[in-house]
Amino acid sequence: MRGTPNLANCDVTAIDAPAAAQPLVVHCPRVNVLGTAVDVVNMEEALSQIALRFKYGNKGYICAVSVHGILEALRDSQVASALAGAALALPDGTPTVWVGRLRGHRTMDHVTGPAIMRQIFRRAEFSGYSHFFYGGKPGVADDLAAKICSQHPWIKVAGTDTPPFRPLTRDEEMRLIAKINRLCPDIIWVGISTPRQDLFMRHILPSLNTRMMFGVGAAFDFLTGRVHNCPAWIKCAGFNWLHRLMQDPRRLWRRNLQNTAFLWHIVLQLSELRKYPLPPSCRDREVEIETLSTPDCIN
Repeated sequence: MRGTPNLANCDVTAIDAPAAAQPLVVHCPRVNVLGTAVDVVNMEEALSQIALRFKYGNKGYICAVSVHGILEALRDSQVASALAGAALALPDGTPTVWVGRLRGHRTMDHVTGPAIMRQIFRRAEFSGYSHFFYGGKPGVADDLAAKICSQHPWIKVAGTDTPPFRPLTRDEEMRLIAKINRLCPDIIWVGISTPRQDLFMRHILPSLNTRMMFGVGAAFDFLTGRVHNCPAWIKCAGFNWLHRLMQDPRRLWRRNLQNTAFLWHIVLQLSELRKYPLPPSCRDREVEIETLSTPDCIN
């Protein structure tokens, strides 16, 4: 691991246990955004927590939480449960960061799907892990794998898969599980949009031999250049949605119109005119990171 983990917002306590298998308890603050617990992190803190989980933790999945995902969680308890069960719920979206800062978390910052991918590909502490790309239109995952290997020759790509634009049949799911368990990747990148990817990761992870799944939405399109990222000042001003809308208005106009409901709900929450309770599993901020048992690969 590169240097000392950056856990500025977290309290880390070692539990009295044998040195060979000493777990940690990580107390990390989270902010309640309309009943969804979003981790109070910036990029460095997120990477440090992910590195710790790779070194000590059980397998899990990481969600990039946007306004769209939070509103979906308000409407659907299954989506709410999927976000609540994430090992990390990253603040993907300016409004989630603004709410965190209004709650006193001044160092909280955006951690988007494309950005976390770029950093993990670049960072030395993650260089030994293998990757599997799941998502995108036909050919996109393969293009991404080729581009990443060209930019970072040390990256090991275990495989790719392009799912249909519908739920998998039971046979398709079993073939995917068998394929992943044969390849045994350390990291699975899932780019099939919110909330579909969050529900998918929660459902399928128990059957997979992997360490971590990341739901990264449109990151495959961003990293292959099919969609252009906006300048930092546009993102900080909260107009990333407009930049995306201009590039894909036919697909995104309805979602962006629905997302305006967030403004009404957040005013109600911040003014305490309405309560948005967290699920019971999110109220305890202690995360026990136990010694990792590396999954057995199927050869």
